[in-house]
Amino acid sequence: MEFCCENMETNINIDCYNYSDKFQFSNSLIYYDLVFDEYGLIVHDGGDSYVTIRFCPWCGKELPESKRDRWFEELEQLGYNDPYEQELPECYKSDKWYR
Repeated sequence: MEFCCENMETNINIDCYNYSDKFQFSNSLIYYDLVFDEYGLIVHDGGDSYVTIRFCPWCGKELPESKRDRWFEELEQLGYNDPYEQELPECYKSDKWYR
């Protein structure tokens, strides 16, 4: 995967030591969602929330437009009206659906 700058790469690939969940590690700042191709600032509130961002906080480069809406639209067209509660085709669980 290519990143806009070294700082973004470092923060996306940060070693979370003994934490299996990036959202529980307080030094983890940035989250990348492969399925939606979107970046976000992690909200350290005990959950797995993040606020999507459009520009890199370090270099200012514009990040890819989120594919979240497109994901839901495509799945709806395929008959999936509640994708978080239904078993989805394998390709929609990764970046394969838009590549």
